[in-house]
Amino acid sequence: MKSGYVAIVGRPNSGKSTLLNNLLGHKVSITSPKPQTTRFSLEAVFEEERGQIVFIDTPGIFAHVEDPVSKKINPRAQASLNDDVNVIIYLVDHTRERSYEENKILGILRKIDKPKILVYNKIDIKEPSFIPHYRFMEEEFTKTISVSALYHQNLNYLIDAIFELLPERDLHIDIHERPTPALNMDSKTYIAEIIREKAYLFLRKEVPYTMIAVVDETQRRENGIMYIKARILTTQDRYKKMIIGDKGRMIKEIGMAARKELETASNQQIFLDLTVEVNPHWYEQLL
Repeated sequence: MKSGYVAIVGRPNSGKSTLLNNLLGHKVSITSPKPQTTRFSLEAVFEEERGQIVFIDTPGIFAHVEDPVSKKINPRAQASLNDDVNVIIYLVDHTRERSYEENKILGILRKIDKPKILVYNKIDIKEPSFIPHYRFMEEEFTKTISVSALYHQNLNYLIDAIFELLPERDLHIDIHERPTPALNMDSKTYIAEIIREKAYLFLRKEVPYTMIAVVDETQRRENGIMYIKARILTTQDRYKKMIIGDKGRMIKEIGMAARKELETASNQQIFLDLTVEVNPHWYEQLL
């Protein structure tokens, strides 16, 4: 049997979380079209007769780090590439030109003596394509594979390539004893991430990077309904007003979308008590 740790790295919005979710066949990592969606490394297990793969979904690596959230995210992404990792997947969005971010990631990977797979993502999109701009990197990688993470194209080939590179050993992680899909995420964090994902989807471009979701209480009531008390924290009162929306419409939309997904995932009725607060220093305390 083979097993080991596989880190997925790439620039923001290259599709890392979508790739992980579709490799596993269920959702473990939140997704959105906006950068900074993944803020900490997630670990989740893929298991079949050949063995176990512990995937590590890392935050996107930024070339230029200015805001306080990104300053905390970048070191976390690099710290995930530690001695425990057996294989590294470098995910490239071929529809985007090479940038400083790609150069930074390549520089990091060149210092790591581990098997590495270069994966071109979004091959379902034919134009634009900048694959010729990335070809020079292929000789530095053990394997090169093209996939569509969104449409599940060639994901089986990627799994095959990973198992070829993993060591023979037993890992013995019992995935049936985990309270949430990810190994390193408790149930409150999972709920908070779903709320944050929905806020990302509904809010304007500038708001998501100023906010985080926190779950204060989860309790099953006598009537069988799961009560969840949660807050969205943001840095300024003007952002709070945007999150709440006109006559509370925006926060209701966010709460309804989060509640529906949580009910589907847990197969139980949920009451989500969601409020918004201002805390200019939440990133110092919660990231």
